[in-house]
Amino acid sequence: MKIICQEQLLPGGSLQEKWDFAVAAGYDGIELRGKGDLAFRDRLPELRQAKADGVVMPTVCVDMLHFFGAFDAGLRADAIVQLKSQLSVIAELGGIGAQTPASYGMFSRRLPPFEPPRDEAGDREVLLDGLRQLGEHAAAEGVELFLEPLNRYEDHMVNRLEQAAELIKATGLESVRIGIDSYHMNIEESDPSAAITEFAPYVGHVQLSDSNRLQPGAGHLDWAAFLGALDAVGYDRYLAVECRLSGDPVEAVRSIPAVVRRYV
Repeated sequence: MKIICQEQLLPGGSLQEKWDFAVAAGYDGIELRGKGDLAFRDRLPELRQAKADGVVMPTVCVDMLHFFGAFDAGLRADAIVQLKSQLSVIAELGGIGAQTPASYGMFSRRLPPFEPPRDEAGDREVLLDGLRQLGEHAAAEGVELFLEPLNRYEDHMVNRLEQAAELIKATGLESVRIGIDSYHMNIEESDPSAAITEFAPYVGHVQLSDSNRLQPGAGHLDWAAFLGALDAVGYDRYLAVECRLSGDPVEAVRSIPAVVRRYV
């Protein structure tokens, strides 16, 4: 498994400077962040130069205010346009795919008013439509879409690996896989290691943060069990650090590869 770090966590004013720090700290790549309004596409000159300078950028994580599962049809359509563009950009960079949740902060069944304006059948119809459109585009570009289950307070539709896997099976597309996140799994899965084992064929990407969403080693997540399960199922792709930082931010980022490599 290779360890990569999201770009906003790395010190440096350019991707090249961030890459120099990342390599020295023991990282194998940088996970990019894809903002909306086609801002990620507009970064292509910067990204092409970074690639030419040797920066490894295998994945992009969507960084927008609305997603393909939005209640509003206009916002859903825009999210799909943005994500298709991000999939095309990461393909040009030689990457493997883009990670997105179905929604983020749109609705929680655990908070008032408890009942969303769209029923579960409507949610499923919207999600399958979006996943099919995005999965077909990803396949055409030779990359993959990673569907990320979020915890119940951040999304009301896809919280656990079994839900993501069921949707992916329904699309019939191998270009759609699960992007798991240790923080969300810590909240939603009764046994994260067992979930990894059961749904291993669908896992295409992994994001890491500890039980409190801080850097690995700053919480109480059982890393030996979590990373051991990934190792046991033969996962050999990227572990992307996506977390908040406690303590000195530079030293916190520098500390992560050593913590993770104790177990992989």
